[in-house]
Amino acid sequence: MLRARLATPRRAPGGAALRVVASPRVELAGARIDDVTMAEAIERIEDLVARRRPEYVVTPNVDHLVKLADDAQFRAVYEQAALVLADGMPLLWASRLLGTPLREKVSGSDLFVAFAEVAARRRYRLFFLGGREGAAARAAEVLAARHAGLEVCGVEAPPLGFDQDPSANRRVLEQVRAARPDVLFVGLGAPKQEKWIHRWRHDLGVPVSIGVGVSFEFVAGMVRRAPRWMQRAGLEWAWRLLMEPTRLWRRYLVDDPRFLLLLARQWRGARRQPSAAAAQVERAGAGALDADAGTQPRSTTGQAPDSAETPERGRDAA
Repeated sequence: MLRARLATPRRAPGGAALRVVASPRVELAGARIDDVTMAEAIERIEDLVARRRPEYVVTPNVDHLVKLADDAQFRAVYEQAALVLADGMPLLWASRLLGTPLREKVSGSDLFVAFAEVAARRRYRLFFLGGREGAAARAAEVLAARHAGLEVCGVEAPPLGFDQDPSANRRVLEQVRAARPDVLFVGLGAPKQEKWIHRWRHDLGVPVSIGVGVSFEFVAGMVRRAPRWMQRAGLEWAWRLLMEPTRLWRRYLVDDPRFLLLLARQWRGARRQPSAAAAQVERAGAGALDADAGTQPRSTTGQAPDSAETPERGRDAA
């Protein structure tokens, strides 16, 4: 199912009109994904930054879609996202199979790197939150060396479970809010990062927050990312499994294959829809014929009706 997303007029704090790019959304295994290219996604994020209202971006992959099927809270988070980006070639292949092809993979890790270049040029302030110890700080150093003028206004790697400790969580919220970033990148893993962003986005007050998983570790060189050819071939999951088998084996070998079942259900449902629509049209047409027959009774024999026919015999046209 392809559903157009309507654009609404937006204005900057000073009253100037903001340009908003409308994009269609593709329904895939319980999520509605924006059909945008990387350039269009960045443009949309810049529009959100200009609005200065707390919004967030999610980047679904196969694992996300499987989790959505069982997690109502996670689905609610997705439904309220300002932008939903396809993170993975399997999503593109699935959309093509369903007849509503997505144009481009826009992964969170690629977006993180690409947006840093834009941020340096446009002087956006960035905050990196999460990841393993030292990953966010090192990623900030690497990106600052690549892009002169990049302003990373804060980095923080809170301890595991900080979100369950009210005082620790409050300290993180205050730290981010005090830094006044334009964009907050959060690397806490899914669905934790998306749920945390959704719950605290108004307290944070950041125009755009984006969950980016292991992206800090990729840029910092702590975790090797799959070669480009494997990414293009949709085999990045196999590389991740090879790099971290103990942590990821269950996700990729037990949980994520359920995506095929979700896809099959949607495909069967899409095939049934045209038949149901045709039946509805046929019923509507039959109803119209019956209505016309009120002034010109139908004949099942193809001959003119007998003028002496009793009312009881002609009631099919009533």
